[in-house]
Amino acid sequence: MEIPAASTPIVCDMTTAPDTDEQRLAEYRRLFAQALVGRERTAEGIRFRFRTAPSVESWVRDLAAREKSCCAFYAYTVTVEGDQVLWDCAVPDNDIARAILDQFYALPDTLDENIDGIRERLGRQGLVVISDAAGTVRTVQPDQAPTVSTPS
Repeated sequence: MEIPAASTPIVCDMTTAPDTDEQRLAEYRRLFAQALVGRERTAEGIRFRFRTAPSVESWVRDLAAREKSCCAFYAYTVTVEGDQVLWDCAVPDNDIARAILDQFYALPDTLDENIDGIRERLGRQGLVVISDAAGTVRTVQPDQAPTVSTPS
């Protein structure tokens, strides 16, 4: 798996995505409910394991391609091994990329929430979620808010 260069911007941008953030989360809910059999951390990142049911491989490949188009700093590989579809995700050695990868890994546990729960967890890790006027997530990026120091 070829991990993107450290110079690749750590930004998620759904500006050109064919779906909204809530639709994407709903799709993950369906995929995980129907086919997820496990997940683990790997040396390079994380791995989701799905059972090979009809159309699961193409579904995972399509979803991985859409994720790659909005989050170029991820490296995704989808393979079939025995009776499982493996979706490997890796990021460059970068604290922000790792924080986003951690949220991706947690998705099976947090999908009962909406995007606000994810937004809150990312905010605690120094990331800001920028939405359009309709509330659809368009980017996730490091919080660039200036820090204000107060005299002691």
